[in-house]
This record gives sequence, C-alpha cells and structure tokens, in this order.
Amino acid sequence: MANFDPLDLPIESVAGEAGLDAERMQEEWLRRRFTETRPWTPEINVEQQMRQSAGTPRPAAVLMPIVLRAEGPTLLFTQRTADLKDHAGQISFPGGRTELSDVSPIDTALRETEEEIGLARRHVEVIGSLPEYFTGTGYRVTPVAGLIRPPFNMVPDPREVAEIFEVPLAFLMDGMNHQRRTIELPNDLGRRTFYTMPYERFFIWGATAGMLRNLFHFLRS
Repeated sequence: MANFDPLDLPIESVAGEAGLDAERMQEEWLRRRFTETRPWTPEINVEQQMRQSAGTPRPAAVLMPIVLRAEGPTLLFTQRTADLKDHAGQISFPGGRTELSDVSPIDTALRETEEEIGLARRHVEVIGSLPEYFTGTGYRVTPVAGLIRPPFNMVPDPREVAEIFEVPLAFLMDGMNHQRRTIELPNDLGRRTFYTMPYERFFIWGATAGMLRNLFHFLRS
C-alpha cells in the first residue's frame, strides 16, 4: 500500500456492533472460549485477499497479551520506533518473523515478545490462537493469545520499541470504537478500506486493528 497518513483520512463509518458482555472478558471465560470449536467467521479484507494470492508470504507470529488487571483486563501493545523498515512508528502487538529455530508460531510469538519487550515467557499463559492474518507487507501472521498476571517486568529493546502501553479490553471489544477509513490509491490501484481504533494519544490501525476485529468476532460468537 502506498505511503500515507491514516490520520488525514476522514472516518467513513463505524462498525457499530454492541460491546462484548463483561462476562466474556473474564479470565475463566476467555480460557474456556479458546478450547471451544463453535463456528465463527474471520473478517477478511481486500488487502488480505490480494496478499494471499501474491506469492509466498513470510511466516510470522504476534502475541496478543491480555493483562489481568484488577480493574479489568487490558491488551498490551508496542509503538514501533520510527526508523524500522516495516510498520515504522505504528502500533503493534509484540512479535515478528519466524526463525528456523522456532518450533511453532507460539514459540515465535513468545521468543519475539521476550526479545522486543523483555517479557519472559514464564509470565505468559498461552490460551490459543486465531486464524492467520495476511499483511500488506507480505507476512502471514499467526496471532497467539496469552494471559498475563501482574506483577511482571519488561525491558523494551530501544532499537525496535519506542513505547509500551495498555488499552482496556472493554474499549477494544466494542464495535462503536471500530472506525472505517478509505484511501484512493494512485495508478488505478483502487480503493482500500481499513479499520482504525484511536485510543487517547495512540492510533491503532492496519493489521493490528484487523486482528483485533477478528478477536472481537471470535469472542462474541
């Protein structure tokens, strides 16, 4: 996708689904949902469809870290440094590309999380994963969900991570906070619509917002 600032684009619409019931954001319910096989449909956008048919994507994995705070669960994110090759300055889940030494997407997600933010894997209870997500930069990403119980320590890698922050899960699992924006691409490349989820001074969009939409669909099914 061409370079552009998504903040410059107007909000085209809001997804608008009702927020997730509080019960479905509790520790035991989350753990149980990832063991069930009830049907649900991931949301696949045009960009993902194009990428799935555009050659062999590079495998990667991210951790969706659900922090079990006393005041309610949150999701932990990183803001990437401004000089990275891919997704510079964007909001991301901790994670990255698969290495030959990784035995599974879970191993990739936990290793990359430890390398990026210094969160030891002993603090993460992996409860499951979501379907692969194809990014505009050519990655096939497995989102791995994990529960994290405070206290825990983090030491961000300054080469990759500019900031670590948390967003209430209740905010992210509410369709009223899921905005759609559209860009007209040059050279007859058509229109691309994507989700944005602004929270305070942070602007979540792109693949991260797309994976959050799938988490939302999964938990509300």
